[in-house]
Amino acid sequence: MTTELLQQVRVINPVSGTDQITDVLIADGYIRSVAKNIDNLPDDTQIRDAKGLILGPGLVDLYSHSGEPGFEQRETLWSLMQGASAGGFTRLNILPDTFPAADNPPVVAQFLQKTRGQGGQGNKEITSSPSSPPPHLNIWGALTQDVGGKQMTELADLAQAGIVGFSDGQPLDNLGMVRRILEYLQPLGKPVAFWCCDRQLAGNGVMREGSDSIRFGLPGNPPAAETSAIASLIELVSAIGTPVHIMRVSTARSVELIAAAKNQRLPITASTTWMHLLLDTKSLKSYNPHLRLEPPLGNPQDLAALRRAVRTGIVDAIAIDHSPYTYEEKTVAFAETPPGAIGLELALPLLWQYLVETKEMTAVELWRALSSRPAECLQQNPAAIVVGKKAEMILFDPQESWKVEGKNLHSLSCNTPWLGQQLKGKVVQTWC
Repeated sequence: MTTELLQQVRVINPVSGTDQITDVLIADGYIRSVAKNIDNLPDDTQIRDAKGLILGPGLVDLYSHSGEPGFEQRETLWSLMQGASAGGFTRLNILPDTFPAADNPPVVAQFLQKTRGQGGQGNKEITSSPSSPPPHLNIWGALTQDVGGKQMTELADLAQAGIVGFSDGQPLDNLGMVRRILEYLQPLGKPVAFWCCDRQLAGNGVMREGSDSIRFGLPGNPPAAETSAIASLIELVSAIGTPVHIMRVSTARSVELIAAAKNQRLPITASTTWMHLLLDTKSLKSYNPHLRLEPPLGNPQDLAALRRAVRTGIVDAIAIDHSPYTYEEKTVAFAETPPGAIGLELALPLLWQYLVETKEMTAVELWRALSSRPAECLQQNPAAIVVGKKAEMILFDPQESWKVEGKNLHSLSCNTPWLGQQLKGKVVQTWC
């Protein structure tokens, strides 16, 4: 192992809430010293002038999608982990909607065995490959058989199989089943996450209902499809007491409901996805199929409410919800394209550029929503840059420019509205 000194690096520590310029010494994979000036270095120390660079704890993605197993042409576990590492994520959690679905212990065991072996190599050549170690990859266990099914999985067996928590990542329309799930899960002590959406209310909507959906001639998905489902879940949590995480929050009214529930001290956490903090319905005038998301992008007032909610902690975390699809799958009419976009390599640069550099959010607030709070939602200890701790952190250059092209992405898929655009901000080193 080598000894590294980062001189005059900007250190962001979301756990302590500090943002300062200092020296950091890393040796044998541990943080050995954090001080204004570090002298008396070992002879073999590698010294790096880190002025202008940002050092922060590794990022944590609450939920994303893997192609493997079942759809390796979209994404392999190897390409997924390489993309996550390139984007600064040291912990990655995959939803169970693989094929076969992670709804029984043997499938979970097979998945975890593959991740420990770093999956397959994929079939894509890229111009550069990160030399950093892969992130810790884990999987959510399904709540229902075949994900979104009508019968519960063997929850107790899955809880012992090494899953990070329980979630289908799909709406459950049977409130009676949701109630039983919350009752059964209470003694297991595992996180459980729900995507709240009433499919009947959503109908065939492909964008958020409002003046823009009328103007663009696209079927609208009303906010009530989300808020009515959130209100129902909150009532069940109030009655049963099982902690829950609400995924993919996308409307201003949802933020109000969650804030009221937290004021009542109900055990609820929540997350929104990174693209819902950057874009709104006005972006859909291009009919770009990569902007077809579930839930759909919000109206401008939803965007503003979500940004405030993340800043104040009403919405605890920012998730990536990385959803890879092939060129052929996405090159269809907007209403027919499968919903989802990639984001592991793009989220930090774009969120930094459009939220931190514009002063809408501080660096600590952004890092907290991408690192420490997601870990807490998963009942994990967050990473921190503290002397004596194992180094789980990333070095980010907010000024490095690069172009979003297939050859520069580690993901096998390129379904992103930023394809072909020049971005500013790049992770240059990861310790994991």
